[in-house]
Amino acid sequence: MASSNGFIRKYGVIFGLLGIIIFFAIESPTYFFTSSNFILISKQSSINILLALGQMFVILTAGIDLSDGAIAGLVGAVAAGVTVATGNLFFGLLAGLGVGIGFGIVNGLIVAFAKVPAFIATLATMSAITGITLIYTQGEPIWNLPSSFDFIGQGSLLDIPFSIIIMALSFVAVWIILERTKYGRHVYAVGGNIKASRAAGVKISSVLISVYAISGLLAAIGGIILASRLGTAEPSAGSGYELDAIAAVVLGGTSLFGGEGWVVGTIIGGYIIAVLNNGMTIMNISAYYQEVVKGLVILLAVMLTSFGKKYWNE
Repeated sequence: MASSNGFIRKYGVIFGLLGIIIFFAIESPTYFFTSSNFILISKQSSINILLALGQMFVILTAGIDLSDGAIAGLVGAVAAGVTVATGNLFFGLLAGLGVGIGFGIVNGLIVAFAKVPAFIATLATMSAITGITLIYTQGEPIWNLPSSFDFIGQGSLLDIPFSIIIMALSFVAVWIILERTKYGRHVYAVGGNIKASRAAGVKISSVLISVYAISGLLAAIGGIILASRLGTAEPSAGSGYELDAIAAVVLGGTSLFGGEGWVVGTIIGGYIIAVLNNGMTIMNISAYYQEVVKGLVILLAVMLTSFGKKYWNE
């Protein structure tokens, strides 16, 4: 019984995704169930999945990062602005990634040393970063991006969209880090039992700072892809992405209490969000109702995880 329950807890998200795909395939087989649409879904999900992979590190330590959407927006603006100003894509990417990692480290320092709860700390930095983005851009989009910058979000290699390649490589890197390294075990341990981890010699502060830095890095990559895909850096481009990222992680089975999660599940959670968005758009469902449906799906997933965990532990 325990083994079957464990199987359902871990792999149930796969059946959930398949069920949603089957539903939309039946409702709109002509437009939804096509190879071109599935490629489109993968492109649309790539940014959210990148942010979700970073968010997963934080949530595994029983934290949360509400600032990753704001970081993505600022990084997109900085990367675009520096690229246009210098005419050099490398400088633009370096500046953007540095900003993302830097603000991630700031979040980690606040949580690890100031002992501010992650929710409050990252809510505050989200507000500050949003303001910095508006100051940097003067509230105006950054145009005239070079083709080399546009390629990141719009180009393809061997007929595979480059954004999907970046997402896939990031997934492999995250999987290796969390599943095959000592550091990954420490991340799970800190979220599972911080006192036991400290007693075992795990450097808690270092782990906490690093997971927020990783979240900032992956948010930065997502922000660059977003600006590239749009062909312009919009001051409000990253708004709301943090919620979809958190939703993808939770739908994928990662516990909000920390210490438990599955990298593949996070990817699937990201695809569930993307498929819902895509399928409901094809069915001409109002964007207002789409938000309601997504909210209910996320709430249901959290309730099932919470009740299921209590039941299975008894």
